[in-house]
Amino acid sequence: MALAQRVTVFETFNRAKSGQKVAEDTWDNQIIPKTASRLKEKYGIAMAPKVMVHTDEKLIDNLFRAGLEMLVECGIYCMDTGRVIKYTEEEVWASLAAAPKSCVIGEGREARTLSPRSFADSRPPLIQGGPTGAPCSEPMFLPIHESYAKEGIVDTIVDGVMQTINGFDPTPNSPWEIAAVKQEAYQVRLAQARAGRPGMGL
Repeated sequence: MALAQRVTVFETFNRAKSGQKVAEDTWDNQIIPKTASRLKEKYGIAMAPKVMVHTDEKLIDNLFRAGLEMLVECGIYCMDTGRVIKYTEEEVWASLAAAPKSCVIGEGREARTLSPRSFADSRPPLIQGGPTGAPCSEPMFLPIHESYAKEGIVDTIVDGVMQTINGFDPTPNSPWEIAAVKQEAYQVRLAQARAGRPGMGL
């Protein structure tokens, strides 16, 4: 028997076109909640609302096992095709084993290494600053992002989105949307340079 291989983006694309057809309502309101509820009972998962970071190793292990079982049983829903992308457990493990163990975000003195951390890890986490997809007015877009870049504890920027571009609404699938995205990238890079941190990850 051949060993399972990691699933490539090409294979995932093919499965998104050939997987089982499922209505989005059925997926959202039946398949996912019912499966999650059943697995919660099966693995005895109970969260303490006042505990921000759970450190109980049995709970952590059960959460992972439930998540893995849910992924294999349910798959992933592709909204574009209305089909379910399925993976075997062996494929999931092979893909995890092949995944990068770390990556570098940014460059030069602003380069930061992003790698997995456990709850007991002594290394500080990376701090991402920025409006994170929130709408920003066109005149304030640059100063907002510059203020984040000036904060020494911020490692990378997660930018916001422009409410307008040259006064026009960046309607999806329009030329104005493309213009807005290009201007966002330019202005965030300009904000980083003005803060003296041109190599920050974005």
